[in-house]
Amino acid sequence: MLKLTDNPPIAFPEGIFGQEQQDSWWVGHTKSRFEKAFAWEMHRRRIPYFLPMIERLSISGGKKRRAMVPLFSGYVFFRGTGETRYEALLTDRLCQVIEVPQQTILLAELRSLSLVLQQKAVLDLYPFAAVGRRCRVRGGPFEGAEGTVISCDRGKSRFILHISILGQGASLEIDGDLLEPGDGAPCDPKSLK
Repeated sequence: MLKLTDNPPIAFPEGIFGQEQQDSWWVGHTKSRFEKAFAWEMHRRRIPYFLPMIERLSISGGKKRRAMVPLFSGYVFFRGTGETRYEALLTDRLCQVIEVPQQTILLAELRSLSLVLQQKAVLDLYPFAAVGRRCRVRGGPFEGAEGTVISCDRGKSRFILHISILGQGASLEIDGDLLEPGDGAPCDPKSLK
């Protein structure tokens, strides 16, 4: 288990989502438990990547340990040309590279997830596609993040940040008053029931 300081950066280069997007995004499906090694390899080769990770607490040998673990086990997102894709395969850390047909959707989803990770929100893996109303956070530290509301209880909503190409996402608890649909009208999670 790596020390917290020995993990690769979550995104490389810094500000990857603010840059002009000329190259394509790809999804690297890594060999088992090779996400961080693949990210380090991409870092060494100066290839832009995004490896969403969350901090987890585990108990091993009677000691509490904090570790960064990939949010989506087995997947790393990277950007580049077809040549970059080939170079990623040469690392011998991937099972396959998944082509992304809807680049703008993936980019928006990754931006939302990156925004939430930068704010150190507590995320839980949400392993299946959510059905419900698509909303956007209209205020607070997560402003601009988009996802789907799946439940509402006592003013708090469960909000799913999708990565549709993987068929997975991450859930976040958020104040329901901070959500709005794409058209700007109030987003009422109760209407999903």
